[in-house]
Amino acid sequence: MDKSLKDALIKAIQTEKDAMDYYNMGASKIFDERAKETFGILAREERQHALSFYQAYKGDDLPPFDEMMAAAPNTESSWYLALQKAMLSEFDERLALEMAIVQEDLLAKELKKTAETIDDPEIKQVYLSNAASTHHHLEMVEADYKAMLGMSG
Repeated sequence: MDKSLKDALIKAIQTEKDAMDYYNMGASKIFDERAKETFGILAREERQHALSFYQAYKGDDLPPFDEMMAAAPNTESSWYLALQKAMLSEFDERLALEMAIVQEDLLAKELKKTAETIDDPEIKQVYLSNAASTHHHLEMVEADYKAMLGMSG
């Protein structure tokens, strides 16, 4: 496997884990039941995204998937740093949802951009599929945000 493709897949696995960790930590800190439920769903879906990248990786030099997912959060990730910064201020559901909207939008764009650089059709499809799912996450979070603010869909 090409080193740049290998690096891209490993980065994608870590990014999805970062998102999963964000949603798990966020869900433990917020009180709004709808937002808490959405964050739980999103954490599980981010784990599935990480698994799809893990399975697309053809090497045998990664630790077992469950071990990777159980590792401590990456304290250098944009997801983690945003959450830590928010928790220093008035962390609430509104802020957690706003942060998730920004992060999901950035991730969807990054996945699409990376897909454009990949020649392997199978791996390219993994990226495009995850980009579409990430865009769906963005829509879910936006819907919760609007509901929280009392806005209609």
